[in-house]
Amino acid sequence: MSVAPIHVAVVGLGHWGPNLARNIHALPHARLYALCDADAARLQQWAERYPMARAVRDFDRLLEDPALDAVMLATPVRTHYPLARAALQAGKHVFVEKPLARTAQEAQDLVQLAESQGLILMVGHVFLYNAAVRQVKAYIDSGELGEIYYIYAQRLNLGIVRQDVNALWNFAPHDISIINYWLDATPTRVHAQGYAYLQPNIEDVVFMNLEYPGGQAVGVHVSWLDPNKVRRMTVVGSKKMVVYDDVSPDAKIRLYDKGVDRRPGHGLGRYATFGEFQLLLRAGDLLIPKIPFTEPLRVECQAFVDAIRTGEPPLADGRNGLAVVQVLEAADRAMKAARG
Repeated sequence: MSVAPIHVAVVGLGHWGPNLARNIHALPHARLYALCDADAARLQQWAERYPMARAVRDFDRLLEDPALDAVMLATPVRTHYPLARAALQAGKHVFVEKPLARTAQEAQDLVQLAESQGLILMVGHVFLYNAAVRQVKAYIDSGELGEIYYIYAQRLNLGIVRQDVNALWNFAPHDISIINYWLDATPTRVHAQGYAYLQPNIEDVVFMNLEYPGGQAVGVHVSWLDPNKVRRMTVVGSKKMVVYDDVSPDAKIRLYDKGVDRRPGHGLGRYATFGEFQLLLRAGDLLIPKIPFTEPLRVECQAFVDAIRTGEPPLADGRNGLAVVQVLEAADRAMKAARG
């Protein structure tokens, strides 16, 4: 028996929207039903690429179409809340690129509205659909790394310099969503220090420290004013350590059998000092696992379509997006307090 495809509109055809359109167009149980952008020239450009899709400049008019099932928003952050809210009120399932909204209050309102309407609300935390990120999660959950001590992340680049949000809101949603996923928790404490060099009150570089319920310390460094593109996260456990490097073409994960063993004993024996006896450095093998690659964005788009078809919330659902916005908001408060 054939299954009717999910009719999806991609709204916003600037930097990221065309990638969403490409992936939706390729999915077997979805149809790229419409394209929407206020810029007529840009809309025309992509309408020629996808002539089977309706080309609509007016978002409100788009929502009036009863054949439309869902919208995917790749628009400026300031528009996420009003556009997503309007789509939910019109009975459409909604995918919103990160971050979900500008404030936790806005995000909470979207979550409650989607749940009351029985609609799927999903956030573009694309790294949750990355095979390497999921492999690290498997290492953590299996206990192979032992007790997780701390995690630190670097997400650095030279550009693109944004004018609507700072580097924290632009980059850190990825790291926060990944770490929350890895630890199955949200932070209990948030502190951040930011520095604005290019534009007043828009931080180009941010150092954020988080504490999680299990005692794990997390450091996040984000910047769009750095000479190299870096996308690296390190997880330090009591048994093993893992480095996830998204930029590496052939070694996205390195699993180190390294650590410091605490070995209480009954005497000094052959050790020169009690300290040596208690804390022993251990250096074992390095494993670089082969990770089968599927474009994470393709997996993410498939998850959105699957959630609509089954009614089951996706991994990156609205509540997941809300939790990330709460951390971003707390970090913003800390930076403002530090500025005085």
